[in-house]
Amino acid sequence: MREVLHLLRDGEFHSGEALGALLGVSRAAVWKRLEHLESALGLSIHRVRGRGYRLASPLSLLEQEELVSESLAAGWCAEVLEVVDSTNAEVLRRLAVGAPAPLLVLAESQEGGRGRRGRAWVSPFAENLYYSLGLRLEGGAFSLDGLSLTVGLAVLRSLREAGLVEAGVKWPNDLLVEGRKIAGVLLELSGDPAGACQVAIGIGVNVNMLPGPSVAIDQPWTSVRECCARLVDRTALALALGRWLRHYLDLHEKGGFAALRDEWEACHLWQGREVSLLAGPQRIDGVVLGVDHLGALRLNVAGQDRQYSGGELSLRLRDDS
Repeated sequence: MREVLHLLRDGEFHSGEALGALLGVSRAAVWKRLEHLESALGLSIHRVRGRGYRLASPLSLLEQEELVSESLAAGWCAEVLEVVDSTNAEVLRRLAVGAPAPLLVLAESQEGGRGRRGRAWVSPFAENLYYSLGLRLEGGAFSLDGLSLTVGLAVLRSLREAGLVEAGVKWPNDLLVEGRKIAGVLLELSGDPAGACQVAIGIGVNVNMLPGPSVAIDQPWTSVRECCARLVDRTALALALGRWLRHYLDLHEKGGFAALRDEWEACHLWQGREVSLLAGPQRIDGVVLGVDHLGALRLNVAGQDRQYSGGELSLRLRDDS
């Protein structure tokens, strides 16, 4: 069916004859096949007598050959999947049975995409980037401290390269544009962090998704397409992300997050802002001072410099209801 999607992805009308030739069926049977495509992938296809069929909105499909080729040239194994439960879960499964690393897995859609604190990550077909890089680490030589913040810088540079110069980071792993979330980072580990372990670096970027009744997200969000007012080439964005990831992971390996701390703070949108840090039922009010050399949040709480870290923490602006 990917051949059909490649034909329809421009959002223009294509004849039943052309689609029938691709599918190997009669013109009369085309619509049933397209209905199955709609149902399986959640797409909307319009039919107009005398004109043919078109997608309700153009698509930017991931170009597997280009992505795999550039990854291999950089020493990464890579694969692009149509549908997966979670790219992070798939990476960890493959590493657990001996797959070579670094291992990059991208997907056109996820059925069980995950964010921090157990949240679902909305993952419609061919709209966004669902991107996971798997690393196999031995002996604790590679510091995991502050790694999600380092990865956030790579995502930020990719977004700014795409034209979103106003994008910035928010501790611990969000990327925002004008107060709305556009991307996030989720690290998941398997094994002993002080010894041999595998880590999945999961990155989700809202690329071409637009607001609508079918998109249920419980926080303000935006996408690259909404900000730039154009359909975005997801393959080009994924390639840029790979290049920036290699750059920042190399810096992190050599100097840890401490070497990137000043750069990260310069990109932190909530630097100096009054915030509330939520840890379960506990709420801590303070002013953001920055982060320490391990990536922990530094707050001025009642005149004292305090540090906080942990996967279950949530940071909110004091004036953010």
